[in-house]
Amino acid sequence: MKNTLMLIGSFIVYCCWTSQNSAVTDKNLNANPDFETAIVKYAESITAAELKEYLYTFAGDDFEGRDTGEPGQKKAAEYLKKQYVEMGIPSPLGEDDYFQEIPQSYFRGGIKSSENVLAFIEGTEKPEEIVVLSAHYDHVGKDEKGNVYNGADDDGSGTVSLLELAEAFITAKKDGFGPKRSILFLHVTGEEKGLYGSRFYTENPVFPLENTVTDLNIDMIGRIDNKHDEEDKNNYVYLIGSDRLSTELHNISEEVNLKYTKLDIDYTYNEENDPNRFYFRSDHYNFAKHNIPIIFYFNGVHEDYHKPTDTADKIEYDLMAKRAQLVFYTAWEVANRAERLVVDGIEKKEEKE
Repeated sequence: MKNTLMLIGSFIVYCCWTSQNSAVTDKNLNANPDFETAIVKYAESITAAELKEYLYTFAGDDFEGRDTGEPGQKKAAEYLKKQYVEMGIPSPLGEDDYFQEIPQSYFRGGIKSSENVLAFIEGTEKPEEIVVLSAHYDHVGKDEKGNVYNGADDDGSGTVSLLELAEAFITAKKDGFGPKRSILFLHVTGEEKGLYGSRFYTENPVFPLENTVTDLNIDMIGRIDNKHDEEDKNNYVYLIGSDRLSTELHNISEEVNLKYTKLDIDYTYNEENDPNRFYFRSDHYNFAKHNIPIIFYFNGVHEDYHKPTDTADKIEYDLMAKRAQLVFYTAWEVANRAERLVVDGIEKKEEKE
């Protein structure tokens, strides 16, 4: 009887522990004593060296500033497709089609047809639930003098971070580590012209919006702004919108940062009365409009913003890697937790509107 009671007590303690640790993913992960080591291994596969190699190509003159609908942007789209093909990550559109075409008629101001670039890792247990990781890959092209606006930070940094995130997740999956939910890598076009690509996707979603769990949007994570240019202040990232629609998403972000990346999170631009209105100015907003929880990762503006001098040689690659790792840890937790994120901010948002 004593042994039986001890077994029952141990079982109750175990059940309580597992219920408190909703981050635990599928059965393979539950049984693996090296689970934490595995997570860190995949996160740390996102390296400054690989980001730098990607970005010196992607933010080079060959892509002519990646102006929406122009030849340079088309080259950039093909480059992204090539990377996903080489990584063995398929498109959700089927076969060899990685492009969600956006017709010229959708744009205003004579902008030519363009395309979003999509890649997809199917979930192992809840494939119908979608975690979106997004970044815009367009920029502003060239000026009348022929100067190329390479947009290394804006948003080459977010674009190549998505490639590294994708490689980390597909490596984990090949090793038997999830993800439980599906992950959509969404490279949107037309952001600089007015958030066109993300609006088109949310109006023409490849997966139902009601199945979209979150959008983690990366737009400029490679530089340091003037507020943080002192050495003891530059281990930072701005987060915007994390608590607007899901307290749970905000708490996950805080917890994984405290445990792993230990960045100083600056919420200055998350203030409701922020005059910059950054919450409304990048692609996550087109998801937030549909009550999909979001986080916007951002380094703030700097002296090279929207200038030809936003070049790859000015990027802080070690810091950029750490910021991208924060996105990975957050996405990993959201994709692999037992329950879907709770959306508890809709009523609050409607009252303010």
